Amino acid sequence: MKKHYLVLLVLLGSYNLFAQQPSQLNSSQIYQQLEKLDFLGSVLYVAAHPDDENTKLISYFSNQIHANTAYLSLTRGDGGQNLIGSELREKLGLIRTQELLAARKIDGGQQFFSRANDFGYSKTPQETLEIWNKEEVLKDVVKTIRKFQPDVIINRFDHRTEGNTHGHHTSSARLSLEAFDKAADDNFASAEAKTLGTWQPQRLFFNTSWWFYGSQEKFEEADKSKMLAIDAGVYNPLIGISNSEIASHSRSQHKSQGFGNTPVRGEQLEYIELIKGEIPTNNDVFEGINTTWSRVKGGEKIGKLVDKIKEEYDFTAPSKSLRDLVKVYQLIEKLDNDHWRTIKLEETKNLIAACAGLYLEAVTQSALTTPGETISLQIEATQREAIGVLKEISISNSNFKKKFTTTLNSNQRISLTEEFTIPTTTPYTNPYWLEKPSELGMYEVSNKVYIGLPETPSTLKANFVLEIEGLILNFEKELVYKYNDPVEGEVYEPFQIVPAISVKMGKPILIFGNENSKVLPITIKAFSNNISGQLKLNVPKKWKIDYTQEDMRFSKKGEEKLIYVTVTPPHEGSEAQLEARFITSEKEYDQHVVEIDYEHIPKQILLEAATAKLIALDIKKKGDKIAYIEGAGDVVPESLREIGYQVNVLQPEQITLKKLNEFDAVVIGIRAYNTVNDLAFKQSILFEYVNQGGNMIVQYNTNRGLITENLAPYALHVSRDRVTDEFSEVKFLAKKHPILNSPNQITSSDFENWVQERGLYFPNEWDKEHFTPILSLKEKGESWMDGSLLVASYGKGNYIYTGLSFFREFPAGVSGSYRLFANLISLGK
Repeated sequence: MKKHYLVLLVLLGSYNLFAQQPSQLNSSQIYQQLEKLDFLGSVLYVAAHPDDENTKLISYFSNQIHANTAYLSLTRGDGGQNLIGSELREKLGLIRTQELLAARKIDGGQQFFSRANDFGYSKTPQETLEIWNKEEVLKDVVKTIRKFQPDVIINRFDHRTEGNTHGHHTSSARLSLEAFDKAADDNFASAEAKTLGTWQPQRLFFNTSWWFYGSQEKFEEADKSKMLAIDAGVYNPLIGISNSEIASHSRSQHKSQGFGNTPVRGEQLEYIELIKGEIPTNNDVFEGINTTWSRVKGGEKIGKLVDKIKEEYDFTAPSKSLRDLVKVYQLIEKLDNDHWRTIKLEETKNLIAACAGLYLEAVTQSALTTPGETISLQIEATQREAIGVLKEISISNSNFKKKFTTTLNSNQRISLTEEFTIPTTTPYTNPYWLEKPSELGMYEVSNKVYIGLPETPSTLKANFVLEIEGLILNFEKELVYKYNDPVEGEVYEPFQIVPAISVKMGKPILIFGNENSKVLPITIKAFSNNISGQLKLNVPKKWKIDYTQEDMRFSKKGEEKLIYVTVTPPHEGSEAQLEARFITSEKEYDQHVVEIDYEHIPKQILLEAATAKLIALDIKKKGDKIAYIEGAGDVVPESLREIGYQVNVLQPEQITLKKLNEFDAVVIGIRAYNTVNDLAFKQSILFEYVNQGGNMIVQYNTNRGLITENLAPYALHVSRDRVTDEFSEVKFLAKKHPILNSPNQITSSDFENWVQERGLYFPNEWDKEHFTPILSLKEKGESWMDGSLLVASYGKGNYIYTGLSFFREFPAGVSGSYRLFANLISLGK
């Protein structure tokens, strides 16, 4: 993480540089939390994806208005692209989930999700809601409203503008609109209504802007009689920064999507248009809504006491507020309102801990452990601004419990080491929404309690019971692992439970372009000491699998053994699944422990099935050597190597005519002309390579942010045209063109089993004299698009531009995509 973030993050006190590092409130932040304690109102922001949210408004309502604020993202962004690594689909969704949580730690909001799967771009809300299973996603939205009880809901998108934006966007607004009333209907999701109760929000807004009107001029002329204007750039002198600065750093956590953001200081007007409810007359979304303590029966006395605490608050000695905060806590305990009692008890408890300078921590000896393993716990309790008594430390869902009568004197540290055995029934750490195979549009969640939560709750937590000012309080802390880095110092990581054995296939997909055998490495890694067993593989029909079966013993945790398996394909084309499992005398292990590690989010664990897809292709090739110029993170080079090509990845400075002439084809990676600035100065060399007989293949680029207008040696204009239905019809326009005939005969069957989409950002204008369109694609209800695959002769060579989504089809092992790409490379040979 860049060091210039540090000042802001220290001021906010709500985000940390390394995963689980505890945050400590300073005196100004304690006062900010007192303001929040004195406000009983909630705002829910609703949109479709991670990075759709308006962090300026979320931060404004959380930090300026002090409302209980949350963001409901219907999806986890699995269908997006990854600018920081090669993870796609479920792994990308896991990264983007954590990026949202990192953003909320900065702007102060909470985070919720539905079970909707981001299946990729959708052109209409009808298609989206059909694939998502509208009724189930609506239930998730209603559940969030009933649990969170927002007074105000704000939609990022307009429910009335079908076809003007992503179908997921419009759907999120329509579901929110419908859920606004359904949440109050006890006949809808009646079982949950009995458990959670019903809830009726008071107002629903649409967060509009000039963008939705097409231009600033049109927006200025628009009727604003139902709009409120909010200055989201307000400055907060208590923490020394503006709301827009907080929001900018929150927004910048969406690193996988390239949303690094520079703050703009000064007035920042945000407009929200009333959709349901009464229009406020004073520009206050909470007008007419009681947000004081008198909102709840018995709350007036609490409100007066909180006001007293704020009036008498000593910024140099927050501990002076402790006794009154204890009284507030005791009064809140007596409230009948379950919702606000739960929220305000937690807020008050955190304020008591902050005013007391309380520091509690339970640190494990390693980041990963297994059920049944005994580990060492380093426990610390320090109370720096008051005197308290440590009564008990326990670990939830276990038999671990220690009684104490230890007085915590001011600024005295208590440290002890205890042995703790992980219960054998402890579940593995794994995202709850990925426990079962998902459908195209929905995740299957077995534990319905988890629906809506951003991540799987930890089952093992340290509980510290203390007496402070005569009040017995339980403080729950995550178990964490930490170590000292020579450069960074104290570094924290999550503590996670994994299987005793991980079985990792060397490649998730093994592709055979001929009948030659391939060697597949399989890594077996122990996460516990003293484990013995054997690796067993299934043998798919028609395939030959050779490996040495032998007993393996792992004496130490972290030990790895590598097994080499020879796989021989059948004579004809075939697809099969190779499954592996490690068998001990007590248990079978058939999962791979995947670790996803980026500096801006906590390290993530994902358990994947120990399987490999085997594909024997009926494929022919001409040409062997390929130069690949990488764009925004795709696995095309690796995929091409799988079918026998020699692929050299070139950096821009290596692009010389002499170098390029060594290769049979030059392939440009996805979005390279959006992300690699130096390519703007290399186009003349690339075109000359084509002119002298080379073969240049350019994969898709977005039409916004191109680093050059000269993508091709002839006129070519990239549009936003795309075909999102992976089952859509494909028409062959140039049936006799070599691309469809040599060396592989391409037929309609080569477009079967495509995933997520056909392609995106097709050109819609090109030099008709020189470019030949090869295919025409059609979305349901739309006209044919001819720009997905264009080829032009230039000098002695060929220039090819394609928006077909090879970068998605290759990792999925789609046979036809490999055969077609081999023809692109072979053109002119």
